[in-house]
Amino acid sequence: MDAAEFRKRGKEMVDYVADYLEKIDKRQVFPDVEPGYLRPLIADCAPQDPESFEDIFKDIEKIIMPGVTHWHSPYFFAYFPAASSFPALLADMLCGGIGCVGFSWAASPACTELETVMLDWLGKMINLPQEFLAGKDGQGGGVIQGSASEATLISLLAARTKTIRRVQSEKPELTEAEIMGRLVAYASDQAHSSVERAALIGAVKIKNIPSDDTFSVCGSALKKVLDEDKAAGLIPFFFCATLGTTPCCSFDKLLELGPICNKENIWMHIDAAYAGSAFICPEFRHLLNGVEFADSFNFNPHKWLLVNFDCSAMWVKKRSDLIGAFKLEPLYLQHHHQESGAIFSLWLQHWQIPLGRRFRSLKLWFVLRMYGVRGLQEHIRK
Repeated sequence: MDAAEFRKRGKEMVDYVADYLEKIDKRQVFPDVEPGYLRPLIADCAPQDPESFEDIFKDIEKIIMPGVTHWHSPYFFAYFPAASSFPALLADMLCGGIGCVGFSWAASPACTELETVMLDWLGKMINLPQEFLAGKDGQGGGVIQGSASEATLISLLAARTKTIRRVQSEKPELTEAEIMGRLVAYASDQAHSSVERAALIGAVKIKNIPSDDTFSVCGSALKKVLDEDKAAGLIPFFFCATLGTTPCCSFDKLLELGPICNKENIWMHIDAAYAGSAFICPEFRHLLNGVEFADSFNFNPHKWLLVNFDCSAMWVKKRSDLIGAFKLEPLYLQHHHQESGAIFSLWLQHWQIPLGRRFRSLKLWFVLRMYGVRGLQEHIRK
């Protein structure tokens, strides 16, 4: 396919996607197929010779669409509202076209810098405390993860490293293995399963804090478990609070939990994956009160904010906590700007599990500019 055919086929694909979204309410939401339906419909192996775009295009409706669950249908009521918009789709097209792999600032300066600025924009929209913003001289900042599960895992691993170093400085006779064996993470019994999974990957114990009759975790419940565990010689190090739980959208009591976590040297991460987008509306912002006590915070614009998957926004108060936990600098990633003070805030490759990253901030840039804050607030209210 040369550039001329790409122009022609690109227009056809845009028309197809536009028609699909305009008429999606006419499609059956859940596919009427059995597991394994697709294999008999396609060849056993890849073709030896090229096939035409027309033949591939025909197979979209014949083979793919019968097995698609239509998340953007107005009759789709499962899981969570999946965000999508034409500006975000166009930005994703540009992202694919540019095709950069942003594993360092030098690999694509715009990819790294736009992400940092967009997370500041988004943080200001939900009135995050200044400490969470990168700005020009801030100690915090934001990064786009693939999912809230990744954000929880990253924060837990950073908290683990920070706690091990602190305990070793206080009790040098303890080995890292001895400390690891005593670490305990905590979350509500209503928390998403990804929190337990993060503890599994991080090789630490995790305990569920019982929720009250509103399915929220309160300060007294957390303090009771912490006191018991400390008396048993364990080391509490991480608590994941949830704003908008998966089972019933309950909210943990941050104003009670935060001071306890701060006093006990426990990293508090806030998972607002589903509900967080609503905080751009002033009438819902009070639900985020207490975030000032947190070490990290996350929500998913790809759930309510018209930015298609994947776009999970994560902020930290002290980016040095993440960089200190994950930084490795082999020769092939070094460049002559890396010692710059400005670049220190842009080492996003040390803020995530994978090394490479797509130009995902383009989606935020397009959507925030084309809808504006007021337009997105209207969308949330509707």
